[in-house]
Amino acid sequence: MFYRGLNVTLIIPCFNEELTIAQVINDFRSAMPTLNVFVFDNSSSDSTAAVARAAGAQVISVSLRGKGNVVRRMFADVEADVFVMVDGDATYDAASVTSLVDKLIDDGLDMVVGCRQTRESEAEAAYRRGHQLGNRMLTQSMVQIFGGAFTDMLSGYRAFTRRYAKSFPALSKGFEIETELTVHALELRMPTGEVMAPYGARPEGSESKLSTYSDGWRILKTIGRLYVAERPLAFYAICAALIALISVTIAMPLIAEYLDVGLVPRFPTAVLSASIMVCALLSLTCGLVLDHVTRGRHEMKRLAYLAIPHPRHSAKSS
Repeated sequence: MFYRGLNVTLIIPCFNEELTIAQVINDFRSAMPTLNVFVFDNSSSDSTAAVARAAGAQVISVSLRGKGNVVRRMFADVEADVFVMVDGDATYDAASVTSLVDKLIDDGLDMVVGCRQTRESEAEAAYRRGHQLGNRMLTQSMVQIFGGAFTDMLSGYRAFTRRYAKSFPALSKGFEIETELTVHALELRMPTGEVMAPYGARPEGSESKLSTYSDGWRILKTIGRLYVAERPLAFYAICAALIALISVTIAMPLIAEYLDVGLVPRFPTAVLSASIMVCALLSLTCGLVLDHVTRGRHEMKRLAYLAIPHPRHSAKSS
């Protein structure tokens, strides 16, 4: 079955979602009957896998815990023209799937993010203010570092092209995977977009797996790690400037004294200042070397990306 001549596949990462997974599958099938549905069960201790099979989904078990590990398997094991990823907690609006896929195809995009939009009466139950504030802070931090115009970096509702999925290395292990998904698109300068999608509260009895503070801290660390990995010259240049400033601060009294009397009476301090300046130069050198390595990685990912045509061309030919 095809949607607009394309194989569109729904991929659902799940951990203990037996209360909601059938609803998610049925709602998305109603919204887009041609969807192929894969549920990736992350070693659930309940009946998630059995319920998903009964609802007609193909179930694949992933033993390594963490959403990042699941996404790695999803992109590796599933073949499709368009991938739609959504959490299995029945909080995202299934009817918006056509908007995401149509925007991806019509605008020639590689990733479309379903931005969470809550009704005012349900906002606190569905998407707590603390989570909204944390999302805005983390999203703005990412935008300031890597650019782009995202407003909901942490949304778990996204559509991808095949060329995006097959060029994405998926290095993260947990909920910080959404950050890596966003940065991957920005670093390869892929065309991306957003669609507003209604977001509701979990059904009664269903529990969130998100830990506000620990997962927020992990996401913040991921942003820092990606900054070092993807912007090494900027990072090490800042380090070099700070180290050089320390060296110059230590050396200033010695330089002033030398200009006055022509002597350097505190020779160990002069050696210390010179050694610190050498460390600054080493830091800058590391940044230059790693910048070339990063460019090489980007070129390899870009070639993998370019090797696969955009599904829009397949849709037109059909």
